Amino acid sequence: MVSSGCAVLFFNLQNARWLKLLLAFSGAYLFGISVLHLLPEVYDQAGPKAGIYILTGFFIQLFLDYFSGGIEHGHVHLHEKSKRFPYAIFISLCLHSFLEGMPLHDHHHAGGDGHSHGNSLLLGIILHKIPVAVVLMALLLQSGLSKWRAVLWLLVFAAMMPLGTALSHFLGEHFIRDVAHYPALILGVVLGILLHISTTILFESNENHLFNRYKFGVIIFGILIAYLTQ
Repeated sequence: MVSSGCAVLFFNLQNARWLKLLLAFSGAYLFGISVLHLLPEVYDQAGPKAGIYILTGFFIQLFLDYFSGGIEHGHVHLHEKSKRFPYAIFISLCLHSFLEGMPLHDHHHAGGDGHSHGNSLLLGIILHKIPVAVVLMALLLQSGLSKWRAVLWLLVFAAMMPLGTALSHFLGEHFIRDVAHYPALILGVVLGILLHISTTILFESNENHLFNRYKFGVIIFGILIAYLTQ
């Protein structure tokens, strides 16, 4: 993720077509694992409360979108020149990444109860973060920051997901170990976030029919990979 953001220092990537296709693939993959793997798991663990957790995450992301401008799903206007640090965008992206990291520890350390989708969730989040990191780095440079300061801020953003994982582990071990459905609650909230982002990516319009054909193929491929992921 950091390396993809740093690539902006050497190449003009933010408008590259392959980056848009990668965003479409990551959206399809996230949607696929959400529906095929994570959704059944959350309902299996939390029962009827699962819907509340998922809707909570969905509306959290809707709120974060208000401040981020939709960078998480590819909506950004780099042509709008601004020399101010994008505080609202940066904080929103950090909160988004922090929340996404919270269910990862429980998933990677799950027992033999069939809950083994931690690697697919981690992969989906990382793939999604590549185009986000590219756009964020471009925004940081556009705000007038030096290259080294922009890289430092990018490292702060990259640290948010592991920090979320670490905090979730700490809370689970020391404070809320006995809270019913805590893993399902966290996973359900993140699932709602992922559903918001992935569906927005999949249903947004594109510039021409040729690109739409490429995007459709990439989406089908992403769903197929999600289906094959165990």
